[in-house]
Amino acid sequence: MTRFHYIPITCALLGGLVLMPSPANADMRPVVVELFTSQSCSSCPPADALLGELAPRGDVVALGFHISYWDGPRWKDPFSSQSSTDRQRAYARLFDLGQVYTPQIVIDGAREMVGSDRNQVLAAVRDARPETIAPVTFAPDRHSVAIGAGDGRGNVLLARFAQKRTTRVAGGENARRTLQDANGVEMLASLGSWNGSALSFAIEPPADGEGIAVLVQAADGRMLGAAALQ
Repeated sequence: MTRFHYIPITCALLGGLVLMPSPANADMRPVVVELFTSQSCSSCPPADALLGELAPRGDVVALGFHISYWDGPRWKDPFSSQSSTDRQRAYARLFDLGQVYTPQIVIDGAREMVGSDRNQVLAAVRDARPETIAPVTFAPDRHSVAIGAGDGRGNVLLARFAQKRTTRVAGGENARRTLQDANGVEMLASLGSWNGSALSFAIEPPADGEGIAVLVQAADGRMLGAAALQ
């Protein structure tokens, strides 16, 4: 029987999710799929496998955020970070969930669901309408990224991830299992703010086996722009 793992949170709600209309002729962009997972969670491997299926798709930016609250003396997920936990908790406040859990998938900052529910996740990706409000373009030399002009405001985020990694888990709920992780986020940082005007940022291109994603995200969670480079 599948088990889902819930951790209560007590932080106040930041604000409700508001979906704003976008121009009808806006260009499409990749759908952003964020998985909140842990190598110490026995319910997570099916969700990790699903993210691995989505990762090669050109119409998806797939990111694996490994949370830290599952870490313990028996096993510490090598991908885990407090920043991933903080990001998941921010979504929990945004969606008024009152708790965080693994595995959880967030689609385009607008919907959340159980990350191992294959049918629901694939339907959500299929039904998403990822219009480009803030166009994201990498320079040919891969040393800068440009955010085009548009109508809106948001935070420009840079995620750096390992495309594939195999881990032999030594302890915890997945002890003695060999796990495959795709697009495991190793760093998430804010490059700056976007206020509707065109701007650019210097970046370090990904190394072999790495990838980077640049997201433009509104305060209400909506993705305004997204692109990945591998």
